[in-house]
Amino acid sequence: MDMKLNIFKTDTEVLAALAKYFADAAKQAIAARGRFSVALSGGSSPKKLHELLASEYRDKIEWDKVYFFFGDERDVPLTDSQSNYLMAKQTLFDSLGIDPSHVYAVQTPLGAEEAAKDYTRHLDHFFDGENASFDLVILGLGDNSHTASLFPHTSVLTDESASVQALYIDEVKMNRITFTAPLINNAHHIAFLVYGAGKAEAVKHILEDPENIQEYPAQLIKGADLQWFLDEPAASKLENK
Repeated sequence: MDMKLNIFKTDTEVLAALAKYFADAAKQAIAARGRFSVALSGGSSPKKLHELLASEYRDKIEWDKVYFFFGDERDVPLTDSQSNYLMAKQTLFDSLGIDPSHVYAVQTPLGAEEAAKDYTRHLDHFFDGENASFDLVILGLGDNSHTASLFPHTSVLTDESASVQALYIDEVKMNRITFTAPLINNAHHIAFLVYGAGKAEAVKHILEDPENIQEYPAQLIKGADLQWFLDEPAASKLENK
């Protein structure tokens, strides 16, 4: 595992650096494989990243060769304000005019269990039956140390298949659909986007505390190229920067 910390003064600089990393990864993948597969993250942090990509990188990325997936999704209708798909549609796909066939939404109308199986089938088809290996997976970090929908003390944490799973998360009283850690770890590039002092405790747990997967699920993420994009407040409790 090759892990790199990229720490910036402000969230604006964090977002600018990650947008450039996204563009570089896209260029590299398109040159090598003719397409760029990226798994997006939900939550509020990526919203600003999407807006930056849709404006400053509108003409710098071959968007017609980009395929979008979701590392996790809430079990809500695709038109619901809590839907990760809807957020990405409003902040990225619509403004860039992305071909809908290049966007793999989690089909929540099927119900969580079926939606997870359906998504695994789509990945199998997209990657031609090979091990699904995304060019880039973007991740956030919850203040309880979860990433994607890998929440503390859930059964999915010990799932060793590279797949998509449904689970009920008592903490948020909701069904979620999520990539497993092995599926995320298969990616060529993984980027954590984390900013704000509220995340400092979780960042320290993941990066510097002894391994305790049940308490700190994001410790499961160990990619070939694992990059953390942090602002100084989020990195403030780290001893080794």
